[in-house]
Amino acid sequence: MTDDTPAAAIQPHEISIVIPVYQGERTLESLMREIAPLTTVQLTAEGYPYVVREALLVYDNGPDDSARVIREQSAEHPFVRAVWLSKNSGQHAATLAGMASAGSEWIVTLDEDGQHNPADIPNLLDTALTRQATVVYAKPTNPPPHGWLRNSASKGAKWFLSTVAGGGNASDFQSFRLVLGSVGRSVAAYSGSGVYLDIAMGWIAGRVTTSPVELRSEGDRPSGYSARRLFGHFWRMVLTNGTRGLRLVSILGVLFGLFGIVVALYILIARLTSSEVPAGWASTIVIVLFGTGAILFSLGVIAEYIGINVNMAMGKPPYLITTDPELGPLGRAHLKSNSGLSTPPVVEQTPVVVEQTPVVVEQAPVVVEQTKPSE
Repeated sequence: MTDDTPAAAIQPHEISIVIPVYQGERTLESLMREIAPLTTVQLTAEGYPYVVREALLVYDNGPDDSARVIREQSAEHPFVRAVWLSKNSGQHAATLAGMASAGSEWIVTLDEDGQHNPADIPNLLDTALTRQATVVYAKPTNPPPHGWLRNSASKGAKWFLSTVAGGGNASDFQSFRLVLGSVGRSVAAYSGSGVYLDIAMGWIAGRVTTSPVELRSEGDRPSGYSARRLFGHFWRMVLTNGTRGLRLVSILGVLFGLFGIVVALYILIARLTSSEVPAGWASTIVIVLFGTGAILFSLGVIAEYIGINVNMAMGKPPYLITTDPELGPLGRAHLKSNSGLSTPPVVEQTPVVVEQTPVVVEQAPVVVEQTKPSE
């Protein structure tokens, strides 16, 4: 294929957009309007043809009326597909469910709140093709619209994961990403319960890179993350990143052992050089409490790892895809009889007796003549 090949003769790169939906009642309609123009074949800035084949709205059982909006958008736009989860499973599990349901050669994941601009998708594709990358993260050129405290906490958590917990390129992790379809579907197939999506993707992805984007405001949409959920998000990153945490526990034990040796040598030298021994009830208690706290913290980290393995061993799924609840028996809960009866009427049925006259069939005896054999 030469550079002067007509664009119409080149097979366009097909893209599936996965959008986890938790509180998308106010933003989904405008987001689908932005995606609609991308469903016709267009060219990227580098000249690669592309087309968005589908947008998968993964309903994560949020507190608002997102289900109604998903049904409306599915009826209005032929490229919209709804994916229904049985319960609230979290953003990463919902993203995995959408990846597992996507059928295109590229998968784009973005948030429902409108801060990710679908017009940046061709730039992500250009970066993937020019750098031969299987995963491209959107790298914001402006601070995320979350406030100073949350942004600082996010930056600190990614620094800790990258430098201390061995998270590699954790500083580049974003929910706005372009993933090779085979990689995304493979991750969705083997990821167990509690696995952090980007960590799991790093296990099999080839070249991972970034592409600059500008984040937009979320508007007046309330955040779906509380402080507790954000900490759980961070803790899952640490635990699913590997066994670095267990090695940190071992290092902590060695440090406390060395500290105990130093204290013992100090007391021995003080005893030999003078008659005074440091009065030490307070310091002893402090050391005991500090050491006990370190032991309990270490046991807690180990218990978290064991808990993850127990969930995976029991086969706890990260998500379960079901049908639209409105089409099932729960969707008919508002349909009631207007007769005022608390119980359905009982219709008495009179048994019908059918008299049968026996039929007698006369059979004539059959006479069989036997001829004696000739002598």
